[in-house]
Amino acid sequence: MTMELSPCLDLLFGDGDPQAPLETRIRRASAAGFRWAEMWGWSQRDLGAINEALDATGLRLNCLTIDPFVPLVDPGARMSLLESVRRSTQVAADLGCRFVVVLAGDTTAEERSIQHQAIVDGLRQAGPLAEASGVNLLLENLNSRIDHVGHYLDSTTEALDIVEEVGHPSVRMLYDLYHSVTMGERPEVVLAGRFDLVAHVQIADVPGRHEPGSGTIHWPATIDWLRASEYTGRLGLEFIPSADTLPSVAYIRGLVL
Repeated sequence: MTMELSPCLDLLFGDGDPQAPLETRIRRASAAGFRWAEMWGWSQRDLGAINEALDATGLRLNCLTIDPFVPLVDPGARMSLLESVRRSTQVAADLGCRFVVVLAGDTTAEERSIQHQAIVDGLRQAGPLAEASGVNLLLENLNSRIDHVGHYLDSTTEALDIVEEVGHPSVRMLYDLYHSVTMGERPEVVLAGRFDLVAHVQIADVPGRHEPGSGTIHWPATIDWLRASEYTGRLGLEFIPSADTLPSVAYIRGLVL
């Protein structure tokens, strides 16, 4: 089974111009043969130009990130969270984007059980808003060892538990293999029997968060495991390239094609 790759346009296709606008990156990704891509925030972007580039190239957006960011872990920010979910899912729908990524936020002074429940309650309220827009929310856990020190949700198991507790069809999980491995998790263990809760997978190598093939992850075995797990979504390329984009994606493209 061939898995399609979905490059993160905030990190890839800048190729010497870190300020290259997203619409330029869309055209470069399409010219390189990609059919899917993803982005982070949307509020500071020219959505008209992005939509025009998507229409012109036929490239499709797989996911974007909630914008503005509001932490799920803070019940006092619930109304702001729901408004951001409403706006972000509508933007996603307008762009033909399938998923909106949501994050827990940094640990607060409350007991962990209270913070956990705040995330569950927030997603239970946010799920119907996403469903109304025809979009799914993806809860992502981040590593708290290197890139996101202080982030509450750094466990894949807890993220899966939360999705199960929410119990809404429009709320699923984004599994980022880089964050998981950085936390010392074994993907085949933490996802065993629970892959049905995962709607999207993102990848980068460890250490360094660079392109697959640059670190210690054994990618042929990892791709075989994903196929054996019957994962049928895309692989988000959310890594920091150590060279221009096309050389950095050559190895992983060769494995999945």
